Parts: sequence; structure tokens; C-alpha cells
Amino acid sequence: MSIDSLAKDNLVRRIGYPFKSPALLSQALTHRSFSGSNNERLEFLGDGALNCIVANQLYQRFPKLSEGDLSRLRAQLVKESSLAEIALGLSLGESLKLGEGELKSAGWRRPSILADALEAIIGAVYIDGGFQAAEMFVLGLYQDKLDNIDPKIIDKDAKSQLQEYLQGKKIDLPDYAVVSIEGEAHAQTFKIECVIKKLNISTIGEGTSRRIAEQQAAQSALEIIKK
Repeated sequence: MSIDSLAKDNLVRRIGYPFKSPALLSQALTHRSFSGSNNERLEFLGDGALNCIVANQLYQRFPKLSEGDLSRLRAQLVKESSLAEIALGLSLGESLKLGEGELKSAGWRRPSILADALEAIIGAVYIDGGFQAAEMFVLGLYQDKLDNIDPKIIDKDAKSQLQEYLQGKKIDLPDYAVVSIEGEAHAQTFKIECVIKKLNISTIGEGTSRRIAEQQAAQSALEIIKK
């Protein structure tokens, strides 16, 4: 699914930001499977900018919320599924540059690839137009989500839920340990073990980062507890 000039023009109209340097947009849409010159560094930058912009919005909108609740609201807004949903709304997948393997496995529909590409575009806008441009871009993407988010309904992640349950039962918090790390530095897979000794529970989580793997392990532990 190569990006031609027509597809690029259509995407620019959908995202609502005219790049002064179109090469930045092309790089943001380039997955590591396609080229060594890919979107990973832009993704890193976009992730930081996105978190800052969303955090500032939540801080301004909800002056009475605690730091913990603000953090959970932000996590709810910037998590992979939220980013992928926005990316799908922009039909971002049809403009991605993917290697042959990712094309065969329908990588343009994979939530992780879509989320990463959207963060990379945010990073590209930041470089192209500065922080104010990135802020306006992010607020345009997130307007509906920010306007409709309910601070009374905060999705707590699996680790937080598990911690609260154990604390309520006066049980020691779980131990998380790395079982293995596989793959090259740019494409690692982590396996993490979650152990709750008092309940004789041991679960394994797997993901592309330690955080994701820990969350999966915690979710598995919660499912065992709730049985």
C-alpha cells in the first residue's frame, strides 16, 4: 500500500494540517518493516508531545481531580486502542508504508501499527510547525473525547485493579519479574511473570514492552481471582 501523491493529499485533508515539509509526513507513515528510515523516532517525540498536551487539557478542565485520577484519565485517552480508533477514523492505514510481511498480515489494520503511526504524525507536526501547531492538531483529534470524558468513570488498568484488590484483602502486592526478552532491540518481546505468593497465583504476560507484559500478567491474575 504505497502512498502516492493523491493518497497523501487526501490524508492531509483528513488530518487538517498542511505540512511545510511533506517529507516529514512520509517518514511518519513509514513502518520499520519498510525501511531503516522509519517513523520510530517521530513516534517517540509524538508520544511525549501527546502526553503533555492531554495532561495540560485535563489539568485545566478538572481542577479538583487528584494526581492519580488525572493520570488514569490521561492513560485512558492515550492508550493504544484510543489512538488506533482515531487512526481508523482518519483511514490512516491506507496510507502506511509497510514491508511485504506486514502487508501480507494486514498490518495496516493492526492497532499497534496504527497507534504508532498516529503518534509519529503528531511528532512530525511538532517538528514541522512547533508545539502550538502540535497542540492544535492534537486538540482537533481529541475534541470529542475530551468533551465527553467522564471523570467519574475512570478505567483503572489491570495492575491498579489488582493492587487495590490485594490491599483491600491485606495481601502483599504481587512481584513482577522478567522471564525473557526476545528479539532485536527495535522489536523486542517481553515475558513477565506476576506472582501472588499468598494466593498461590503465578501468571505470565507477553508484550512489546515491559509495561504491556505486566498489564497482561496482572489481567490474567485478576481473571483467576474472580473465578
